[in-house]
Amino acid sequence: GMEREDGAHGPRGPGLGCASFNQDSTSLAVGTKTGYRLFSVTAVDRLECIHESAESPDAYIVERLFSSSLVVVVSQAAPRRMNVYHFKKGTEICNYSYSDSILAVRLNRQRLVVCLEESIYIHSIKDMKLLKTLLNTPANPSGLCALSVNHSNSYLAYPGNASIGETIIYDANNLSTVTMVPAHDSPLAAITFNSSGSKLASASERGTVIRVFSIPEGQRLFEFRRGMKRYVNISSLSFSSDTQFLCASSNTETVHIFKLEQHGPSGEEEASTWSSYVGKMFTAASSYLPAQVSGMMSQDRAFATVRLQTTGQRNVCTLTMIQKLPRLLVASSNGQLFIYNIDPQDGGECALVQTHSCALDVLPCLFVLSGFSEDGGARKGEVIPEHELAAGPVRLDDEAEFPPVSIQNR
Repeated sequence: GMEREDGAHGPRGPGLGCASFNQDSTSLAVGTKTGYRLFSVTAVDRLECIHESAESPDAYIVERLFSSSLVVVVSQAAPRRMNVYHFKKGTEICNYSYSDSILAVRLNRQRLVVCLEESIYIHSIKDMKLLKTLLNTPANPSGLCALSVNHSNSYLAYPGNASIGETIIYDANNLSTVTMVPAHDSPLAAITFNSSGSKLASASERGTVIRVFSIPEGQRLFEFRRGMKRYVNISSLSFSSDTQFLCASSNTETVHIFKLEQHGPSGEEEASTWSSYVGKMFTAASSYLPAQVSGMMSQDRAFATVRLQTTGQRNVCTLTMIQKLPRLLVASSNGQLFIYNIDPQDGGECALVQTHSCALDVLPCLFVLSGFSEDGGARKGEVIPEHELAAGPVRLDDEAEFPPVSIQNR
């Protein structure tokens, strides 16, 4: 296979920063060399800064739980330590130290998952207790893992093999393995669940094919090709809330959006926002669906595309509804957010409607909450005992603090 470009994942060099959307894409977290910021992404023209911290320098992981005050931060200065904060109260809920650098953190309302290169730790969100340690997982140097945001199933996906693209599906609620999906011939590069946890999309290191599988069965449903033969590093995959579209971004200048044509009746569990916007969708008789192999749909070009203005920047993409219209959001690790309109009927080239800069040195924050120590009072160099709560449990199921999940009418 071809060599992967370095620096796409893992603890980053100082100052590179990071960007991540929360589970329902209503919020963007940006980490920089001086700290991190949380933004509300509910309007196209206005990017509202909800929180700013200058006390987690070189944060390379910043993950917020939905629209709650819970945020998880890992910084370059202490890459083995996960800090969990209640940012509105300005308090640290707890912190945990692990045996190796933290490569990824995933959250839903039931579970918090911490991924290291050769192990995965599953915590209960309710009290942050460690429930399960998956030791000796296949070498996963980029910390690849996905957790379904639907906490009623809490599926976790991670590589089952370091040399071929096998994906383990694990039930993080019942703490048991569900199945192994033989997704690709070469190692995995990206995986994501749809919002209900009924589908999983994956891409391999070659980046030529993106496949979609039914979960928990692991049946192959769709196969998408970008229409180009060259290998690319696909860094980000994301479904729309109704699972009708899937976007993929890479180290190239193009973001691809694929359309999942419905097989028979659509799943009732999916939100209907995108489909209702368009009315009755045209069927699989569509001209760009040449092959139908044993129930699997195959498409050899994208339904819609975006040409990015910057290349070489690590980025993350998501599909969301803002002000009742379907949008593609692309956030780059240097702190820029690009918002594009998508034509859900005809696809094609998406129009750029807005660019925002989120970097700390560019944009003054609208309001700042400060005056607290984010390390929970631990002295520098003091190691918190592994898997021991540094503070008493916070009632994370308090509805006022952590409102229940609802499909927001945006």
